[in-house]
Amino acid sequence: MSVTALPAVTGAADRLIAPHGGTLKELYLPPADAAALDGRIGSLPSLTLNTRQLCDLELLLSGAFSPLEGFLGRSDYNAVVQDMRLADGTLWPMPITLDVEEAFSADLSHGVEVVLRDTGGVPLALLEVQDIYWPDRLHEALRVFGTSDRTHPGVAELLDRTGPVYLGGRVRGLQPPAHPDFAELRDTPRSLRTWFETNGWNRIVAFQTRNPMHRAHRELTLRAAEQIDARLLIQPSVGRTKPDDVDYFTRVRCYRALLSHYPEGQAKLSLLPLAMRMGGPREAMWHAIIRKNYGASHFIVGRDHAGPGKDASGKPFYGPYEAQALLERHQAELGIRIVPFPAMVYAVNRDAYIPTTEVEPTDEVRDISGTELRQRLREGREIPAWFSFPDVVEILRERHPAKRS
Repeated sequence: MSVTALPAVTGAADRLIAPHGGTLKELYLPPADAAALDGRIGSLPSLTLNTRQLCDLELLLSGAFSPLEGFLGRSDYNAVVQDMRLADGTLWPMPITLDVEEAFSADLSHGVEVVLRDTGGVPLALLEVQDIYWPDRLHEALRVFGTSDRTHPGVAELLDRTGPVYLGGRVRGLQPPAHPDFAELRDTPRSLRTWFETNGWNRIVAFQTRNPMHRAHRELTLRAAEQIDARLLIQPSVGRTKPDDVDYFTRVRCYRALLSHYPEGQAKLSLLPLAMRMGGPREAMWHAIIRKNYGASHFIVGRDHAGPGKDASGKPFYGPYEAQALLERHQAELGIRIVPFPAMVYAVNRDAYIPTTEVEPTDEVRDISGTELRQRLREGREIPAWFSFPDVVEILRERHPAKRS
């Protein structure tokens, strides 16, 4: 039984950018074929996936990770880690791997099928094992993240909480993971492309975020869209992010509130079940490819895109515009156009947000960091109107009420 890749969207949707590699690789079995497997699923070895693995599986099955058809085998893994390419030369910066413990891998062999389950035991997919290998995870950390410093959350995850054995092989979807919340905002690449086609959107700039959005974000995204005459796709990551991030449920409520502050018909909100690695430049390229698969023609890359902050010595892991530089070097091959944008700050004397590149010596600028925002919320202090919208602040105060003295 094989998984047939559906062709790239055709007809009216030719106006949309082609998926990465040219074909949207949707890996779900037809319902009748999936139902026919019910009788033997119970006899197969079974693996319960963790949060990161579940996110990766969902995006593999939907085609968001096109052109991948499963978890990377050894040759693809080595090529991605070393050169940001699959073994066939296709640009792909982030290793998508399925790690397990040695005890689990000991009973497996080439060609064995493994049932991949969620934490409730629901079977989501079958993995046909085509490779079992022991990666050099320290080498992976140094190449992918540029460091072995465990202050980096991606490095800590890789070196301390990742199984020593990787399973490579194609996956076949049985059913999508269940998401009882925000169902109307959870698009697949196919469904979002269909929405774009139906609504006549063919020039779309995507914005990635893992934080609540405020006035500066609105100004940045509006300017970026106006600059290239595009509609805006706000597509926040709602899988695993940094451990100290605002919970995704609160963030989605904030995004919904913010959406009303955009011109009507200009912006669409769609959630991405992505497990971020905080991998800086490589992650920025990965984010761009994913948005290309969802149909976006352009992608906003900001300052320190997907950066995790500072290392153990207090130095930033990545340069402020390192991600922009990497994507611009690969612009032609990526296909999706990059829209580099500086950070925005509020100029008191102008009563307006301006890019940092346009700040004059006479400007009196203000900004509030995430740390300061959290402190103001804890202490019940004012959140200035120039910083955020009242309805967004209200949601954040509900989630983070002021501590009583």
